[in-house]
Amino acid sequence: MQHPMFDLEHTRGAAPPLLGEQKDIRYFGTDPRSLLNSPTATGMSFWSINPYVGCAFGCAYCYARYAHRYVAERLTTSETAGDAVREELGALPPWLAFERRIFVKREAGAILRRELRKPARMRALLRETVVIGTATDPYQPAERRYRITRGVLETLAEQRGLSVTIITKSPLVTRDVDVLMRIATVSRLSVHVSLITTDRELARRLEPRAPTPEARLRAIARLREHGIEVGVNVMPVLPGITDAPHLLDALVRSVAAANASYLGACALRLQSAARQRYLPFIEQEFPHLAARYRSTYARSYQVGERYRQGLRSHFTALCAAYGVTFDRYYKREEDADDPTEASAVESPESAQLTLAL
Repeated sequence: MQHPMFDLEHTRGAAPPLLGEQKDIRYFGTDPRSLLNSPTATGMSFWSINPYVGCAFGCAYCYARYAHRYVAERLTTSETAGDAVREELGALPPWLAFERRIFVKREAGAILRRELRKPARMRALLRETVVIGTATDPYQPAERRYRITRGVLETLAEQRGLSVTIITKSPLVTRDVDVLMRIATVSRLSVHVSLITTDRELARRLEPRAPTPEARLRAIARLREHGIEVGVNVMPVLPGITDAPHLLDALVRSVAAANASYLGACALRLQSAARQRYLPFIEQEFPHLAARYRSTYARSYQVGERYRQGLRSHFTALCAAYGVTFDRYYKREEDADDPTEASAVESPESAQLTLAL
């Protein structure tokens, strides 16, 4: 069954062609029938576009790994898929294939342009926000070569009265500052840069293939210099790892220095596919936290409400101190109380907003 949230590709009777390789990553071309995911299909309050399926950054904590399974299953079970295709796409578990087998949505800009010619679709879009990059980074390394995101943005720049948000952790977004400025003159535009720590060594352990924190901060500053609205996603805050007060202080201070428009934050959520990658990673890299993570996330994908509330209070105070807007725009329905969640508490006197044993 096609999962509606990720506008999964239709093979149109052919196996996906291999477009290129980069070390241990392979890129396949796909021809989607649609680029836009509606709020009705996803259950979210916005429309979404994902120019790629899968993400080569492969951050250990990424929540979107489960999206890849639907594409791989569709392609490997297709009657037209040969043994080579099945072996290629089925050799890796979905959580790993997510970062090693990337699907490139060819001609995305043209496909989107056809969709926007439908009056009913345009009327709907004028009432909602369009978010680019909800399940994959639109500026991952593939974008340098394939320029799929660029094509999507050029199409959106032709429209008026939209509300467009881009989510990325790559400074490559500054390459498109010209088209971003065109969009900003006719529509509401916001770029959300993901940044969970400014500690370079810690970032390298958590997201080894992603751009450095310094590069992201420079990108924020450059976008702001061109008058583009930039939010910072401190998402997720990793309990016991990135939530030390001195780390959070340094992060908010740096965000303020880069002149970001606002900041949002939330604690780690561990859905099933993300859990398969993240918990073994914790056992290897932070073994002293492994038992506490397994206990705290045993009954829910979230930490407890007391931890989440403590985190919100801490960021509210930090942002007020440094003159950064702490924007509740980021608060999602998933933040609502979960009666099955495990308990976690914060201790103001401790060196960390620690997980409860």
